[in-house]
Amino acid sequence: MMESNLTADLDGDQLRAHCLTNSDGETERKQEVAEEGEEGGKEHQPLGTEDLNFEKWKPKPKPRRTCGQMMADVKRFLWNPESREFMGRTGQSWSLILLFYTSLYVFLAAMSAAFMWALMWSISSYTPTYNDRVVPPGLTMSPRGNGFHITFNASDRSSWVTYVEALENYLEPYNDSTQELRNMACTREAYFSQHHGDEAAERKACQFKRSWLGGCSGLQDPDFGYSQGKPCIILQMNRIIGYLPGYGTPVNVTCALKKAEPEMIREIEFYPNNIFSMMYYPYYGKLRHVNYTSPLVAVRFSGVRLDTDLRVRCQLNGKGIVNDSPADPFLGGVSFSLEVGA
Repeated sequence: MMESNLTADLDGDQLRAHCLTNSDGETERKQEVAEEGEEGGKEHQPLGTEDLNFEKWKPKPKPRRTCGQMMADVKRFLWNPESREFMGRTGQSWSLILLFYTSLYVFLAAMSAAFMWALMWSISSYTPTYNDRVVPPGLTMSPRGNGFHITFNASDRSSWVTYVEALENYLEPYNDSTQELRNMACTREAYFSQHHGDEAAERKACQFKRSWLGGCSGLQDPDFGYSQGKPCIILQMNRIIGYLPGYGTPVNVTCALKKAEPEMIREIEFYPNNIFSMMYYPYYGKLRHVNYTSPLVAVRFSGVRLDTDLRVRCQLNGKGIVNDSPADPFLGGVSFSLEVGA
């Protein structure tokens, strides 16, 4: 009987504890729900009139400063007597900055000088390291006129005097007296190779006299044929160090009309001939070939049809010569227009 009463008392105590626990849990849950409701209510409360007044959110304008105040700020920035700062930095800070940049630029200058010295030490002053992009040669002419257009009237001196002056200046180094004084007379039709142990040794050059150009030399006819309607032009092959044009065969020059009847120019003459002699090659560069003068070919056009714009092309011909490149019209030749008026 006592055992049954004790069991009943224990069951009653456990039941009361369980009920108290459930009531406490429910109370806590109710409090959490109430707090969440309050927070949600706060979040979703409508904005009041005070909050909709956007004027209070605008930045307030800064007070206007007078010119004297701004000048005082500038003076204070340049020199602050309280902190003893010049332009916002103390003397020690400026010293460290100057030391850093001085060291930096001295290092960069020394490194650049070292690289430049290494470059100059590794290359030759007399022979280019790479010259595969300058072969084959091109052809140049004088006078060039305005954009390779030679247009003049034979009876109007002012229309062709600039061409004559250009030719006269171009041929001045080829005067016979100058050539005889500086260069040697060569007669053998072969390459004039000069191999010396000293790379810097001066090389000799063959003479090319102005008088050899005959009717286009300007000696017999100071007007180079322009006053007679028989203009002259001078052709020169580009200089390439060490290049042997023709590979044992002289390179020649031809001139012809483009897209026109050959009869429009009755005669084309070459002086001294239409060949660039091999004895003027190879060229050793201006530092070693001091007195070198390039060989020339003078061309005279006679019997030109008057008042007709003619397209003329003069080109090199020989082994290793390229004269039909669509990408470079000056490679191996030169084109120009010629118009002669009465």
